[in-house]
Amino acid sequence: MKKIFLSVLPALLAAVSTLFSYSSLGAQELIVFESPNLACNDSVLVYSPRGNSAPAPALFLLHGWSGDYRNWSEKYDLQQLSDRTGFRIICPDGFYNSWYLDSSDPSGMQWRKFFHQELYPALQEKYGLSPDSTFITGLSMGGHGAINIFLDDTTRFKTAGSMSGVLDLQLTPLKEKQISKIIGEHRERLALESAVNRVEKLSGRKTPLIISCGYDDYYAICAEAFVKKCKAVGVPYIELSSPGNHSWTYWTFALEQHLQLFGKIMNGENLGY
Repeated sequence: MKKIFLSVLPALLAAVSTLFSYSSLGAQELIVFESPNLACNDSVLVYSPRGNSAPAPALFLLHGWSGDYRNWSEKYDLQQLSDRTGFRIICPDGFYNSWYLDSSDPSGMQWRKFFHQELYPALQEKYGLSPDSTFITGLSMGGHGAINIFLDDTTRFKTAGSMSGVLDLQLTPLKEKQISKIIGEHRERLALESAVNRVEKLSGRKTPLIISCGYDDYYAICAEAFVKKCKAVGVPYIELSSPGNHSWTYWTFALEQHLQLFGKIMNGENLGY
């Protein structure tokens, strides 16, 4: 593989100590951030569509609990998917148990600060990301992360999605032994950080969220609670419910659905309303 050094905007230099990439065939890249917000490196796999010189729409694709930046690519052919759909697919490392949150411990991992202050700005500069053609989705822990990152700053994305997302942190059995490692004794953060309790800020938007979950999945309770809240506060959504459990068989199926709908949304096509 060929090693490529990337230039970083002067405004980002204070936040990004080192940014470098390894590329293969001009389509797949591994970008590594040495981040003060994480106190460690974050690896980001990027799959760009081959044979297309035009600017590509982008999808930030987040993995679930206990996964890493390679998780999606190990389970699905993301290069083939990028070539077929024309989307640039970006897979950052959310680490084993970050929940895409900022730690209550100031010396701990500040993942959301990393995303907003370092990751997104650097990739926007490198790839020319446009908010009208940039999307974010993820599975389980990553579904929670995708919706919350979108809620943090809706100006950076066209819309967001969730696949089997833990959209109410109070409903996961992982809250005691895993999320507590991030939020410590601040139990009120379970409610404050839950997407179901933040979605009201999207009231009045016209672009729908994409919420999918297998109805045989435990986290269908989160999906149902979330879309019920969306309906109550006037947030448009497309709910995709079908047989499926918390598995890669379902998530790879759901990813195809999300990309198809994101493409329709980007192109202003008929969504049924």
